[in-house]
Amino acid sequence: MSNPSVSRTPYVLRDAVDAHVEVARATVDDTARFLAGSGALKFGQGTIATIVALALGVLCLLGVLAFHFPEYLTTPELRHQYSVDVLRQLLLIALLVAGGLALANLVLGIRRNVNLVAFAGVIAAVALGGSRVPVGDFPDHTPYIGLDWFILDLLGSTLVFVAIEKLFPLYKEQTVFRPEWQTDLKHFAVNHFLVGLVLLTVNFTIHHGFAWLVSHDFQLAVQRIWFVPQLLLCILVADLAQYWTHRAYHEIPFLWKFHAVHHSAKTMDWLAGSRQHVAEIVFTRVCVLAPLFVLGFSEAVINTYIIVVGFQAVLNHANVHLPWGPLKYLIVTPDFHHWHHSSDDEAIDRNYAAHYSFLDHLFGTAVKVPAHKPLPARYGVVGDYMPDGWRAQQAFPFRATPKG
Repeated sequence: MSNPSVSRTPYVLRDAVDAHVEVARATVDDTARFLAGSGALKFGQGTIATIVALALGVLCLLGVLAFHFPEYLTTPELRHQYSVDVLRQLLLIALLVAGGLALANLVLGIRRNVNLVAFAGVIAAVALGGSRVPVGDFPDHTPYIGLDWFILDLLGSTLVFVAIEKLFPLYKEQTVFRPEWQTDLKHFAVNHFLVGLVLLTVNFTIHHGFAWLVSHDFQLAVQRIWFVPQLLLCILVADLAQYWTHRAYHEIPFLWKFHAVHHSAKTMDWLAGSRQHVAEIVFTRVCVLAPLFVLGFSEAVINTYIIVVGFQAVLNHANVHLPWGPLKYLIVTPDFHHWHHSSDDEAIDRNYAAHYSFLDHLFGTAVKVPAHKPLPARYGVVGDYMPDGWRAQQAFPFRATPKG
């Protein structure tokens, strides 16, 4: 005779597996819906704590992976600058904060599935070694993904620019998680992950295409200029190259197909500036950095310029308004660049400069802001023909309609 309990065992196991699959599917679906959301955040509902826990949980897991594979997941220029011990301490703090918030929300029954994912990220990071992963010697010239640059820049930019946007908003009603933030975050991530490939491509093109223009005596003369005027000259040379490259994007239909990706953002904030086609990133950097390479500015000046351009590029897209006074006629401000992104008639193909606004006044391309309309009415490309999503936008130039 057969044992009934034995004969039922396969069915019990199948039911248990099915139940676990349903739980996993529900957890994934809830997290996907949560990440697809947008709108204002309200205190007291646990949403902010859930966002912090989920973000830190994922970033901690990525950070631990970077500790395990530094030669492939970290940026050489950065890894020589920061302290590993400090990063370990920051990682430990992030793990404690993420784990504590996720666990508290689970106990309180707040967005359990999403916080379960956050807590799972923390557990996985700890299981892989957490902040105690040993880092030994490793080769310094391997292909790499800028995972450390992505983590540090995302955390730093979020803390700094979200605070600035809340303290000095241009549009007070605009939310942090506005529509299409997910697409721009993907652009932000991919741009950072591809930093190694982009730098390799740009450096190869510049050194092999423009080395014949280099005069070492002239470069030494440039490097003898005092630091501040040399820096201002470096920014001016870069901005002149940026101005004409940027203007070409708008006036040459083929190039516009790539640049339209950047202009398709319908909401301006610190993250919107990341929306760019990869081909545009490479082409623009070659056009801007080539004259700097030929003129031979000092390393200190170039490093300072990179900091300036990085900060100003993010700030000028941010939802920020400050009383700039007469400075607005000298340097590019968020107000100035917001008009460049406007799809209002008076703003089309205007305000090309990235650093010095007087260039647009000099070349006759500055927006004449109407007295009755101090702010743009709308942003984005005229006709709103750009698809949403990173992959669709990268494919767009190869099947794009002409400029509207």
